Amino acid sequence: MMTELSLNVLDVAQNSIRAKSSLIQITVSINTMQDQLLIEILDNGLGMSKEQLKKVEDPFFTTRTTRSVGLGIPFFKYAAQSTGGVFRIDSDPGKGTSVTAIFSLSHIDRMPLGDMTSTVHTLITFNTDIDFLYSYTVDNKSFILDTREFRKILGDVPFNIPEISEYIKDFLRENQDEVNNGRFF
Repeated sequence: MMTELSLNVLDVAQNSIRAKSSLIQITVSINTMQDQLLIEILDNGLGMSKEQLKKVEDPFFTTRTTRSVGLGIPFFKYAAQSTGGVFRIDSDPGKGTSVTAIFSLSHIDRMPLGDMTSTVHTLITFNTDIDFLYSYTVDNKSFILDTREFRKILGDVPFNIPEISEYIKDFLRENQDEVNNGRFF
């Protein structure tokens, strides 16, 4: 079991990268009034067949050749459902995959959200040829990071050079801190 939800996000996004996605959308939405935390990862990768989709929640199924088990999706599903939440995965071959997990925010078994800043920063700076659209919302405050907008400004400057990498990390951290308003999730 993973110790924080941001690690589940990293794992699912890595699946999207292996599926040859050119755009990965990550949404984190916290609604304290509804006592809900929603995490959604959408990609435009290869997608999965109906047969693969039926098996993907089985920990003894993986498409990877480097190991014989795939625990990421089953753990993410279990984490959501253990809080009274829901889990859904949809996929269309050639169109992509969407993974949605909804958690009861105040449930004692909900893992902490964890370090989403480092997770998103790592995904962006280690996968400079993929675009990411990251949306983070707490109640009525939110921010968006869209690497396509950064590309318009930076041109061919890669995201993994130290100055740009540090800017991205600072942008994520400062905006998340402002949206969180001193709260930790």
